[in-house]
Amino acid sequence: MKIVFATHNLNKLKEVQQLMPESIELLSLSDINCNEEILETAKTLLGNAKIKADYITKTYGYDCFADDTGLEVTALHGEPGVYSARYAGPANDAVANMAKLLSNLKSKKDRSAQFKTVVVLNLNGEQHVFDGICKGEILKTQLGKDGFGYDPIFKPKGFDTSFAEMSMKEKSAISHRGKAIQKLVDFFK
Repeated sequence: MKIVFATHNLNKLKEVQQLMPESIELLSLSDINCNEEILETAKTLLGNAKIKADYITKTYGYDCFADDTGLEVTALHGEPGVYSARYAGPANDAVANMAKLLSNLKSKKDRSAQFKTVVVLNLNGEQHVFDGICKGEILKTQLGKDGFGYDPIFKPKGFDTSFAEMSMKEKSAISHRGKAIQKLVDFFK
């Protein structure tokens, strides 16, 4: 079975492909020649995932799933949330996003946070929703070289390392996206 994962992010694609059963082949947006930017204009993670999945299904005719992820920091009243990828501006610059977040947390004692992922699947004319949450805290400095986005400054609860210090397999076993995708995989089974 072939299904489109509505992303251009190759890191995300690799992370998700390793969780899929061998019977499912993931296609990226590049694989279906979707090069236009799908504007995420919703005010919620669910809304943005729905926009992307619906766009691919309606425009290209593929069964598809899309996700949206947000980092929700308690002391910042849930920021950056739905704006996580563009927190420091439209460039989607992870280094700038982390710098802004660390700056905004400088005077805060509470560093608790959670990552949340929502996945919307359009399959055979029906829509299904899956989600995953990973609680943790924001570190004061970046640790590790792997991963992407906020991974170097996020330490999941119960661990002594940041996401960026974990292997992809270790991270996927406990991460927000891993949990949401596992629910998707269980649905496929």
